Amino acid sequence: MKGVRVYLDLDGRPIRLDSLDSEERRLLGRLERRARTGPDWCAFDNFWMSAVTEFYDARGVTRAQVIQTSVYQIAQDLSARLGIAQGMIQPPGYLDQLEDLVLNHFPSRRAFCKASGLGEDTLDDVLAGRKDMPLESLSKALDRAGYRLWIVPAAALAV
Repeated sequence: MKGVRVYLDLDGRPIRLDSLDSEERRLLGRLERRARTGPDWCAFDNFWMSAVTEFYDARGVTRAQVIQTSVYQIAQDLSARLGIAQGMIQPPGYLDQLEDLVLNHFPSRRAFCKASGLGEDTLDDVLAGRKDMPLESLSKALDRAGYRLWIVPAAALAV
């Protein structure tokens, strides 16, 4: 049985490649080759956004659909890796992941706080970087909300 091909993003999340058609695979190959040359981060952003947009425009795909494609998500990840390598942006950390969880997986901060048992002031202070939360406390709060901490290999951050 043939294995499923995946791309691991900066957060260690797999992006499946087996559903890409041959033209999408060619586009993705172009993007990956360009990223490996170590271009200026902004120049790469201009390149990939234009290439991906033109490709899917020709197929009649809406912008809302484009951003859900594997090619778009991988191109965005390649861009982030270049930005990190060039010192232009910081790699995502646990606060970024926590904020993403709160904003995108719960109807409100209050709903997350209720589910996790954290106080709203505490969450605000932690996300703003004014307070640190002990790992054990964060782990327990996430567990109550139905989530877990995940340790990702540092190699996942390489371009």
